[in-house]
Amino acid sequence: MTNIILCGGSGTRLWPISRTLMPKQFIKLFDGLSLFQLTIQRNSKVCANQLIVSNIEQYFLALDQLEELNNKNSKYLLEPIGRNTAPAIALACMSLAYDEIVLVTPSDHLIKNEREYLEVVTQAEKLAQEHNIVTFGITPSFPETGFGYIEADGIKVKAFHEKPNLDTATLYLASGNYYWNSGMFCFKAGVLLEELKTYAPKIYQASKIAYDNASNKDIIRIHHADMLNIDQVSIDHAVMEKSKKVKVIPSDIGWSDMGSFDALFDELPKDEHNNTKNDKYIAINSKNNLVYTDNKFIATVDIDDLIVVDTGDALLVSKKGSSQKIKEVVSQIKKQSDLHHTHLTGYRPWGTYTVLEETKAYKIKRIVVNPGKRLSLQKHYHRNEHWIVVSGTATVTVGSEIKLVRPNESTYIKMGEIHRLANEGRIPVVLIEAQVGEYTGEDDIVRIEDDYNR
Repeated sequence: MTNIILCGGSGTRLWPISRTLMPKQFIKLFDGLSLFQLTIQRNSKVCANQLIVSNIEQYFLALDQLEELNNKNSKYLLEPIGRNTAPAIALACMSLAYDEIVLVTPSDHLIKNEREYLEVVTQAEKLAQEHNIVTFGITPSFPETGFGYIEADGIKVKAFHEKPNLDTATLYLASGNYYWNSGMFCFKAGVLLEELKTYAPKIYQASKIAYDNASNKDIIRIHHADMLNIDQVSIDHAVMEKSKKVKVIPSDIGWSDMGSFDALFDELPKDEHNNTKNDKYIAINSKNNLVYTDNKFIATVDIDDLIVVDTGDALLVSKKGSSQKIKEVVSQIKKQSDLHHTHLTGYRPWGTYTVLEETKAYKIKRIVVNPGKRLSLQKHYHRNEHWIVVSGTATVTVGSEIKLVRPNESTYIKMGEIHRLANEGRIPVVLIEAQVGEYTGEDDIVRIEDDYNR
């Protein structure tokens, strides 16, 4: 089988830990591993190949995390913008043979009962061989109002239902034949495309044009204009709710979509007072709290049932049970800052940068360039830059001059001057960058040459 891994995500439900450029599936919350890495490990036991569907920013995150797992055989399909799951799955299937069995999984789900999971996937594979389209219905453990439901008669799907109110969800739970809609599927690539062509022909045709026009050398890169021409539709609305070939496998697999801090709280290790464990958290007469911190010590006194999240540039305090409302916070944030978009630390294909201080007139960063990597050949219209190397040896291009800059040495780049920073050594280059100018935004970059086709 091929595992199609969907890596989309806007980073709103677990803000401020999660951001657009660092969505929850790439945050290492579980014994030093991310949900994306756990997805790879879990599905590699039943799938020979991975086809990862993501945008360009998440591609580099995925690449780095796959290298940590020593996985070098995955293929990638890059979307310039997200258009929901039907186009993403269709484009991925168009790159595969008709009879290829695919297992479609989001990259941000946690599954704790792996033995049962592998069993239901094996069942799904057998049904898919018979030209069925299989979905996985999660056995509900409580009347959840945040999920869609699948009504079933054995493995026959009777109906898909939208997110219910609490009374309706309670009735679903009591009936015993309603399941949470997991968003995971198994089918032959060609069968899915035939059903899409039948029930959503506009999406099929627009996706086919986009795939045929794509750059397909090493990575499938969909063009922006072609992607815009595809309607935003979920695979449920496009195919699952209409096709006569859909089957459901009831799945009691310890599943969570990690869709809120309340869901995250249930999965994290706790201390004797049911607070989340953290070396930098001091709890005095406090219980049932989720406390997350990057660097600061956090202390609570006589506090119960709170969510406290500190990420250096943002602080969230919420009652437990109210964390679904964080999306409203993000809506407000978008009106006045980029805090929904990036962290203080940004991840790039060449390494990382961390903003140490920022004002209207200057910005100070810590930059780490990994061995063998280099930034784009670029220039800026609104700022001058000072680079001070603190570790490693940097190869610096300024105009026509190329020179080595060693620890405790510096260089200066004038506004408008073409420059590049490279690490040709075997250890990371660490430097402090001081940007001075009327504008220091990340979009003040004119790339002249780039190793990563940005």
